[in-house]
Amino acid sequence: MGKIIFVLMFIGSICQGEEKVKMSKTFEQNCMLCHTKEQIPNKLMYRRYLMKYSSNTRMKEAIFTYLKNPKKSNSIMPPPFFLKFPMCKKLELGDDILRANIKEYLDYFDLKKHLILEK
Repeated sequence: MGKIIFVLMFIGSICQGEEKVKMSKTFEQNCMLCHTKEQIPNKLMYRRYLMKYSSNTRMKEAIFTYLKNPKKSNSIMPPPFFLKFPMCKKLELGDDILRANIKEYLDYFDLKKHLILEK
């Protein structure tokens, strides 16, 4: 299973499609504004979550847990990551809004949307 995911990620990184997914304003303001400003490698983070949790449901719960209590011990990223990039600040968002933003983050960086299959 891990090999299949790795191959899909490799193909996805090579064949990045031109299709852009629109971001909602709340997602853009709550998440991507800081991620863009700090130049956080979102695709790398998405791949790490995918490799460890392998399903959207498990990834959503892991990200939700981290964002509710952002600590290095709750993060999937290795400690050297935080030497270069800042720790996420605790977001004062309702659970529903936070879950919607997590879903949008996962949809935005979903590898399947970047695969180009021959017809």
